[in-house]
Amino acid sequence: MVRKWAGRAFLVYILYVAVMYWYIFHGADTAIPEALRGTAADPATFLNAREMKLSEEYSGLRNFIFFVSTPFEWLLYFFILLFGISRVFENSALAVSRRKVIQTGIYLFWLSIISYLVLFPISFIGYRLSKNYHISTQSFTSWMKDGIIDFWVNFGMMFIIVSVLYWLMRKSVKKWWLYAWMLSIPFTLFLMFVQPVLIDPLYNEFYPLKNKELETEILSLATQAEIPAEHVYEVNMAEKTNSLNAYVTGIGSNSRIVLWDTTLNKLKEDEILFIMAHEMAHYVEKHIYFGIAGYLGMTLIGLWLTSKIMNYIIKRWGHLLKVDSVASISSLPLFLLITAMLLFASSPLSNVVSRYEETRADRYAIEMTGDKESAITTFQELTRAGLSQVNPPLLVKWLRYSHPTMLERISTIEKADTKGD
Repeated sequence: MVRKWAGRAFLVYILYVAVMYWYIFHGADTAIPEALRGTAADPATFLNAREMKLSEEYSGLRNFIFFVSTPFEWLLYFFILLFGISRVFENSALAVSRRKVIQTGIYLFWLSIISYLVLFPISFIGYRLSKNYHISTQSFTSWMKDGIIDFWVNFGMMFIIVSVLYWLMRKSVKKWWLYAWMLSIPFTLFLMFVQPVLIDPLYNEFYPLKNKELETEILSLATQAEIPAEHVYEVNMAEKTNSLNAYVTGIGSNSRIVLWDTTLNKLKEDEILFIMAHEMAHYVEKHIYFGIAGYLGMTLIGLWLTSKIMNYIIKRWGHLLKVDSVASISSLPLFLLITAMLLFASSPLSNVVSRYEETRADRYAIEMTGDKESAITTFQELTRAGLSQVNPPLLVKWLRYSHPTMLERISTIEKADTKGD
């Protein structure tokens, strides 16, 4: 029976990979609409032939890796259950200590190790791909260092989450999902508060913007937007990537506007000011807080669905998956499998909301700066630096794009009215 289920799962995965390969490299339409050819949104107007070719190649390969790796992780969790590996980890933990918290730590360590090792080849392929296309400038040693930091940061957070989660499952079989959600609210807010000062500096060095004249210009924009900002932060990303980025992170007194040094090195001042106005829009329109509220709402629904699905699966197939009850730590791969699938299924909705907020932020930045030309050249340079696909396949847009496509952003800006018009 185990081999039969494993064979079926593997066959479904192989068929899925074949379908996605055909869709991404042969079936999807990524051509520029006739009405937009020759406009500023047409990559032929701002990329040379080699850049256009590399953009299509790199984007296609990156999208394919995403669609292959996502269900591969689901398959891993399923096989860990099906072949009794999860039960072995649980028995190993039980043999070491009677204390639940120690058992959880031991079990989670073994699960984390096997997940890291099995998924490592896909991560490495992604790293080599970005190196080959000159997106990444990071050495293998530096990349491995970030990976190890990732492992321990994720392990630490998962240890806290899983310990509390399974304690709740043992205390309340029916309502654990609700209590878990209630506790997730302060935990989420705490993580967002400490991330800029505790977590992010583990990976990169952050410091106030070195260009004080530019900082004065940016803070002047912040004053116009009634944002209580004292500093703009710069982060040294040039040793890791050629891509450009800027973002808002944190909440409360720890909120920060951050610029990658690659952005500072490759964009003109007016272009940087447009990006800063865009990031300020997220603060002005309270997108961060709307995002937190949306995340917590989706978490509530997700935990409730996970509870129902776990109960059903364990009741019907628990003997096959070697899981006796929801509250058994050996059910963790099932919990991770279900939540990962629900998160993937909900991504089109969350991406739609995010794309709407990004469109609003673009509009706000244009109104604040009145500079359509800098907005357009900014997005063109972002496309060039990241080898982004201007018009990605529809399925890729639904499942991967939290921002509007470059085609949409540039064409919308061309049509926008500004103060200077």
